[in-house]
Amino acid sequence: MKGVIIAGTGSGVGKTTLTAGILHRLSKTMKVQAFKIGPDFIDPMYHTAATGRYSRNLDSFLMDDETIKNSVGANTRDADICVIEGVRGLYEGSEGDSDAGSTARIAKILGLPVVLVLDAGSLTRSAAAIVNGFRSFDPEVKIKGVILNKVSGPQHSGKLDVAMETYCKGIRVLGKIRRDREMEIGQRHLGLSTSEAFNKETVEKLDIAGDMIDADGLLDIAENCEVHLPEKSLFRKYGCGARIAVPKDKAYSFYYRENLECLSESGIEPVYFDAAGGDPLPDADAVYLGGGYPELYCEEISGNRDFLEGLRNFADENKPVYGECGGLMTMCSSLESKDGKVFPMSGIIDSKAVFTNVRHGPAYVIAEGKENNPLFRGRMKGHEYHYSDVFCPENAEFGIDVMRGNGVSGKKDGLVYRRSLGCYMHQHALSYKDWAKGFRDCLN
Repeated sequence: MKGVIIAGTGSGVGKTTLTAGILHRLSKTMKVQAFKIGPDFIDPMYHTAATGRYSRNLDSFLMDDETIKNSVGANTRDADICVIEGVRGLYEGSEGDSDAGSTARIAKILGLPVVLVLDAGSLTRSAAAIVNGFRSFDPEVKIKGVILNKVSGPQHSGKLDVAMETYCKGIRVLGKIRRDREMEIGQRHLGLSTSEAFNKETVEKLDIAGDMIDADGLLDIAENCEVHLPEKSLFRKYGCGARIAVPKDKAYSFYYRENLECLSESGIEPVYFDAAGGDPLPDADAVYLGGGYPELYCEEISGNRDFLEGLRNFADENKPVYGECGGLMTMCSSLESKDGKVFPMSGIIDSKAVFTNVRHGPAYVIAEGKENNPLFRGRMKGHEYHYSDVFCPENAEFGIDVMRGNGVSGKKDGLVYRRSLGCYMHQHALSYKDWAKGFRDCLN
């Protein structure tokens, strides 16, 4: 397998726009498999739109080394190259004194070369100093190229050429990207806007970004470091013979692809529908409510009584409803929007969700599923990131004790009602042994 990791010197240096541009350009002539490092739902949407293939997440906090290798190997079997986008700065991770959860850790696990994206605005020789500092910080990380972003003009470009040629021997400059706000992808309060915005205008931006990159140089770096990885199936097959309703629309879009595949391999086939667009709850045996932006579409969701009443009936009939973050908010009795309006929700959980515009996370979570948890028991890992709070009564039943992270309240997460579970924690199926087991047990 041939591949390359696009890393940043920090957040906000433009690596997502540049990675998407690279993916879009390479995909015109090659089969390109994209990955995103870290707990992220939005960047992979851009990757998927740019390549036509589902992007995957890799995370050394959530997954062990062999799982990471296997995920890359299995998902690149029919690809010509893989391009992996890093998270935050190259060395940022879950701790201040280790590389756990970092882009650097993934680079070392996979043995792949790194291309560093640097915001070179107002920098010349200092850009070379930064690149050399990153290169010397951990010699096991193979930094082979650099993309210099936000270059102001020919004079600036020329000085950067001299600085890199003089001080950064062995580092290939793969692009000097001009400063252009029109080329940036928009933002939303949970990060980049979702792939609904991936329209003709966005594609044109990516074409511009991709055309500024030395694609042949990038491919040369990738092809000079071929690695061999296991390709075995990631999930065991079970013949459960069930269906799980999954809303996938403008309000509910945060699903790890592996979670849906894990359910499918267990014989629990996802049935997709547009809840925010007015679709009723489809005929199914369980429901999986992902995260997203329900707070932006309160009126549409609250007005879809067939959907909400269907959820409540599902839970009352002892069928499993699982909600993560935005899904948790939908399981509550009401949702208060940013402008203070209160909208009725499904009422599975006797609690109210309030959009506060105060950020919680992003943060990794370590937790323990209790005996009353209908879906997940024992050690759990995940992440949380939200701008809402859920207020519940004192006698609320929780199914998760949180050791690292915050949860809903007082280090508790996972509000339980019969066989239904709503939590702020997002899980990745590859972070938990047999992630679909709890669903199978509830359906047998």
